Amino acid sequence: MKKILLGLLCMITGPAWGAVSFDELSPQEQLGQTLVAFVDIDSAELVRPAIEQGKIGGVLIQWGNYSMRETRRLVNKLQGWAAKSPHKIPLLIAIDYEGGTVYTPITLGLEYLPTNMMLAASQDEEKAATLAYLAGQQLRSMGVHVNFSPVLDVNSNPRNPIIGVRSFGGDVSTVTKMGMALMNGFKAAGIISIVKHFPGHGDTEIDSHYAVPVVTANRAELNRTHLAPFAEAVKQGVSGVMTGHVFYPALDKENIASFSKPILQDVLRKRMGFKGLIVTDSLDMKGATSFCTIAGCAARSLEAGADWILLGRYIKPLTLFTQIETLVEKKKLQSRVADAARRVFSLKEQLGLLSDQAPVLPQPLEKVYKSTVEDLSKESVTLVRDYNGLIPFSSHRERPTVCAVFFAPSRFADQLMHVSKPFLARNYHVRTYNAPLTPREKDVTRALKCAAGADLVIVASLQWADKVNLSQKYTIEKLNEQSENLILLSVMSPYDIPHYPTVGTVLATYGLNSFALQTAADVIVGNAQASGIMPVELPDNFQRAKTMQSRSASTRLR
Repeated sequence: MKKILLGLLCMITGPAWGAVSFDELSPQEQLGQTLVAFVDIDSAELVRPAIEQGKIGGVLIQWGNYSMRETRRLVNKLQGWAAKSPHKIPLLIAIDYEGGTVYTPITLGLEYLPTNMMLAASQDEEKAATLAYLAGQQLRSMGVHVNFSPVLDVNSNPRNPIIGVRSFGGDVSTVTKMGMALMNGFKAAGIISIVKHFPGHGDTEIDSHYAVPVVTANRAELNRTHLAPFAEAVKQGVSGVMTGHVFYPALDKENIASFSKPILQDVLRKRMGFKGLIVTDSLDMKGATSFCTIAGCAARSLEAGADWILLGRYIKPLTLFTQIETLVEKKKLQSRVADAARRVFSLKEQLGLLSDQAPVLPQPLEKVYKSTVEDLSKESVTLVRDYNGLIPFSSHRERPTVCAVFFAPSRFADQLMHVSKPFLARNYHVRTYNAPLTPREKDVTRALKCAAGADLVIVASLQWADKVNLSQKYTIEKLNEQSENLILLSVMSPYDIPHYPTVGTVLATYGLNSFALQTAADVIVGNAQASGIMPVELPDNFQRAKTMQSRSASTRLR
């Protein structure tokens, strides 16, 4: 019984640490403080030796299909290994909890976090800050200290393949005010926010995971648009800034931001006055490794002014440490490493991690969290157009039939079913079909069969970022040809809407969650009004689509 109680106490409070001063650390330990390994439950043992030797100062927990209890156990295990290191310095535990495409409802046992674009559509700063605070309480209860959020990229390019709904939108002021709301909410909960991707990844047409993007904007445009949210974050005391693996020729013609002294030291440190932690994006991305090995990229980032180096997935930490150490000595970067390590060490002191008192972790407020998500989701639903006058929908039939066709990963199935509720409450006969993101011929047949004879067809398109799924587009167009009354739900990136110029009625939710989807259905049947504001400017072909749409369709029989 004593062992059980002791184990439970450890899960609630975490291990206690002894006091240590920075000057006691060896050069190897200082270098270790700057390095971050990626871990999940299955790969944790691979980093154990490096943690126990003090050659890793932080970890980024990767997404996995396991519970919050398992996540807490993983964190405690990692910190237990750190307690065996030479000076028993605890790890900084980090996470990518930004919502949207970087999160699904079944990972790490965390609650659903709306996409940033969904939050922006709600225009509700106060609730967004509250949500971040509650999410921060949840993270702290798991032993997490650092969140790589919010995204401060201004998504000014509709062809951006990687940012999309991760951004608050294309308007600088919206990105700034909503970003500050989340940043300060996390801060109030005791979570360190790392804003990203400096100096802005929103005007790219290439994904830095797979190639090297170039932002050709001039210095004035960068200052006016992309740097502005980061400048405000620095002004409001943000603790960390993540670099982007992107070229900005107007700021540095030779190096991507992660390797650029002019960007990290001249712009961020000197001009903006940032004194916190500079964090690299993951160095296993092609945006970085196109120029160097991971070890070489780590050394270049440190030399340029970065303090915390994300080494990436599937690495051998001890081997990589030795390679980086050799390059540090060769380049004579010892003083730069000491400077970076001191910032990491100071952050651990600030968080109370080096205290000899065990931290008391909060209990997450799940009911309040869910009600806040519900409010924000409802406020975000946007009526983009209703040329056909289908909203609110009514029918002369005693029991109308509605068919809802979704294109979404199966993990969202429990969220999708909430569309049915308002229709069932009004005695509709409801048919649904959840097709794959890329439907095959049999899926097209099933979708058309669902829609055949229905009084109303609701079809939900899902596009992650810039590229339209041609099979999905083909199916939606066939449904629109067949159906008298069709409403399109854009359930992720609103940049998919211009691909459907002949669909007269469109709603946008900016993410897949039960609250937003049910609200969309409530709007359709007339139970609610859509109050969301589109956070991005849709491309010119969307404007042309308006003139192509025949308003005579509003006279269709229902």
